[in-house]
Amino acid sequence: MFGKKMFSRLKKGIGGILKKIRLKQLDEKSLKEPIQELIELMIANEVAVEVATEIGERVKRELIEAGTEQERFKDVRPLLREALRKAIKEVITPPGGGIDLFEEIRKKREEGDPYVIVMEGINGTGKTTTMAKLAHKFQKAGFSVVFAASDTFRAGAIDQLSKHGEKLGIKTIKHQQGGDPTAVAIDALDHAYAKGIDVVMVDTAGRMQNNDNLIRELKKVVDKTEADMRIFVGDSLAGNDVIRQAREFADRVGVDAVIMTKADSDVKGGAVLSVAHTVGKPILYLGVGQGYDDLQEFDADFLVDQILPK
Repeated sequence: MFGKKMFSRLKKGIGGILKKIRLKQLDEKSLKEPIQELIELMIANEVAVEVATEIGERVKRELIEAGTEQERFKDVRPLLREALRKAIKEVITPPGGGIDLFEEIRKKREEGDPYVIVMEGINGTGKTTTMAKLAHKFQKAGFSVVFAASDTFRAGAIDQLSKHGEKLGIKTIKHQQGGDPTAVAIDALDHAYAKGIDVVMVDTAGRMQNNDNLIRELKKVVDKTEADMRIFVGDSLAGNDVIRQAREFADRVGVDAVIMTKADSDVKGGAVLSVAHTVGKPILYLGVGQGYDDLQEFDADFLVDQILPK
């Protein structure tokens, strides 16, 4: 279950700001202090500076526009709450909207081609486990899956993915440790064509985003498989670090969607608010536990409800 403590500090802080507001006019001068306090509160809760500023500016514009009709409002707090809801939702919803992954897989299946997903991210984010959770969702939707163990840098990574494959009844294509990651992915793709498998899921090394050689190798995997979907897996506990990671992967390899892990933990939550806006791509799921079913579909309305006090 989504961690109720995730936005507890942010929610409490917003509640405090709302209680203090006693505005007689909704104008630039009157709003300057509470909006600045709101921006600082979000930054303190690990919302990226540019994202916090964008939300603050959107809220201010909304309130100033309503200022000409302010005599209608005996209490501006509900208005501020609604402006916040709108601003946060707009900021975390990328321009192109969401992605229906299942529909995209169905389309490829109708064309007779497997759908290729490459998982990206650094060590420790729960990338391999997240890949298994996502595969489990595909299976429940009636899709067949094959794994490519393209993290050939660590024998432990190959073993971990193979164990997930055994539990889920999914074949894992693997080579020896130190082998060519792209060759593994291509072998998995060939297997999918030969066996009529719907989805190829490629696990990649948990490389640091600033390691040039490993980034080039990842880019080669993406290019050679003509990947349909590049999913960045980020750790909700990593705060501003995950925002930097997401930006680097987006700039250097490309990111189509995001999954944030450990959303059941007691974290400030700012990273979840910031990542989608930072890379301009949607968050698909939130990891909320260790079980295969512990992958919660991302819902912007639900998320905003956790942030705003009643």
